[in-house]
Amino acid sequence: MSDFVVGTRLPEKNIRVARAQVPAYAEASGDNNPIHLDETAARSAGLPGVIAHGMISMGLLGNLAAEWAGAADRVRLVRCRFAGILMPEDTLTFRGEVQAVEGKLVRVAVSAVNQRGEDVLTRGLVEFAQL
Repeated sequence: MSDFVVGTRLPEKNIRVARAQVPAYAEASGDNNPIHLDETAARSAGLPGVIAHGMISMGLLGNLAAEWAGAADRVRLVRCRFAGILMPEDTLTFRGEVQAVEGKLVRVAVSAVNQRGEDVLTRGLVEFAQL
């Protein structure tokens, strides 16, 4: 995509968080907190079950930013606020709206909700260089 214009809503994307991503992320990151890996530990902490790492949703956002930009090497910034619990098997709907275009730099405000309409990511911002 090129020729970004302020106010343009970028294509929404629905992405399901596979249960297998949670232990894989724990292994790769070294974050082996039991709330991500053990149902009993998660429930004893007051959670509805194991929860996915927030960074999984941020990684998905980074991939989406690369898709919007046309290539990963064009992405300059990815940031967000983790606003809610991410559960394995949740489907996230990412939405983005162009906030600014400064020369070749495109700034996009991003959010993500789960299939229940609950905020998972808020105050998201991605910046990338357009072609």
